[in-house]
Amino acid sequence: MTTLRLADGRTLEYLVAGPEEGTPLVFHHGTPFAAVLFEPMVEAAARHGLRMVVHSRPGYAGSSPQPGRTIASVTEDVTALLAALDAERFLTVGWSGGGPHALACAALLPGRCLGAATVAGVAPYDAEGLDWLDGMGAENVEEFTAATAGVEPLEAFLTAQVEGLADVQGHQIAAALGDLVSEVDRRVLTDEFAEYTAGAFRKAVSEGIAGWRDDDFAFVGAWGFDLAAVETPVSIWQGAEDRMVPYAHGRWLAERVPGASVRLLPAEGHLSLMLDKFDAVVADLAARL
Repeated sequence: MTTLRLADGRTLEYLVAGPEEGTPLVFHHGTPFAAVLFEPMVEAAARHGLRMVVHSRPGYAGSSPQPGRTIASVTEDVTALLAALDAERFLTVGWSGGGPHALACAALLPGRCLGAATVAGVAPYDAEGLDWLDGMGAENVEEFTAATAGVEPLEAFLTAQVEGLADVQGHQIAAALGDLVSEVDRRVLTDEFAEYTAGAFRKAVSEGIAGWRDDDFAFVGAWGFDLAAVETPVSIWQGAEDRMVPYAHGRWLAERVPGASVRLLPAEGHLSLMLDKFDAVVADLAARL
């Protein structure tokens, strides 16, 4: 783990793995999650000549909180990461809550971001024509209802969740996620993928709820950029068996992001999509180089 001191005094922790001369593949993790490497993903990136770069968003684990951050704020941290890596161009992929952050890079770092992918990523909360909560598991409905109600309700909800995640182990992760896990996702929560997921959850809440809270407020607030103005090539991946980010979010994004390459997959869930299709996601991005 490497820690970067930012211009505003915050610290940002990150991990890098893969070919030293490879183009950075900046990976935006989900919510709640943190910078943890999953070897099959690192290997997939390396197969396509890419260097995996993952950072913990502000407030998670060793990254300082940044209260009031928007989705667009991530581009400042990515710019600092690229400077630390002495890299000019990059590709990016965001999973789940990381999806909007990958889109921010596509929108606000044109020319540097050569391609972006959102994998089971959420749409804007105020998306016209989208019932944002429809199809989500009960836990997400409760969480985002609290987020729109204000700081106190959300902090109370998240604080209650921490106890179940602080020491969660791989064999417990499906039960911990409850109604958020579809049957196809339950089947993939085994072995090293279950351990990776549990480890990232433990790390995400190791320093409290600040990162999780600020992610939620960023999702339901103004994102800070215009999706319709995106010129960077974007691919949108979404599974129909997803109870964390429903299929309708992917369809909505597919219709609104100009020129997007769309992969709407009826048999995939939220977790299975990342596990089964990450190599294809990376191959599609690497073709942009």
